[in-house]
Amino acid sequence: MSEQVHFLRAALRNRGRVGAVAPSSRDLAEIMVDWLDWEELETVVEYGPGTGVFTEAISKRLLPNIHFFAIERDPHLASLTRKRCPDIKVIEDCVSRVPHLCHEAGIKKIDAILCGLPWAAFSPELQDQLLQAMFEVLPPGGKFATFAYWQGLALPAGQRFRRLLHENFAVVKQSRTAWRNLPPAFVYQCER
Repeated sequence: MSEQVHFLRAALRNRGRVGAVAPSSRDLAEIMVDWLDWEELETVVEYGPGTGVFTEAISKRLLPNIHFFAIERDPHLASLTRKRCPDIKVIEDCVSRVPHLCHEAGIKKIDAILCGLPWAAFSPELQDQLLQAMFEVLPPGGKFATFAYWQGLALPAGQRFRRLLHENFAVVKQSRTAWRNLPPAFVYQCER
């Protein structure tokens, strides 16, 4: 079965938690990871790896001193990520528990969070809950990246999420467009 079919099935199983109809493109994955200075990072976490497209791009940049793990709620998608990236630790859990997961691993802070979650599809309450959990482990200066679809910016939820980023991060930049992504997308590159 193709990766696209697996992903579409997961999207149907998890409406509101999987916000796309196809896995992210390699082009979007490159944009997601290229803006970070990997030599300065000690701990990186990925939220919602899905089929592992971003995970694979991250794994190619990991240096021996970087602690990395991914958090995926859907067991089937977690399995696909493990198959794609067998050397990467994928934890089946909710990202709202990131402070607990870090505490269990002896991690006091995260330097960067790379995110494949559909933030604009979440309720304002869930967005606030996830940000609050993130800020327990992402200190000032910490980096956060997530992507958005261009057509989503015209919707109230997309506009609300953009405002939320500007309200909670000192720096919010927008990357170039990944035109080969379905649909075209860009990355919000944020610094706390």
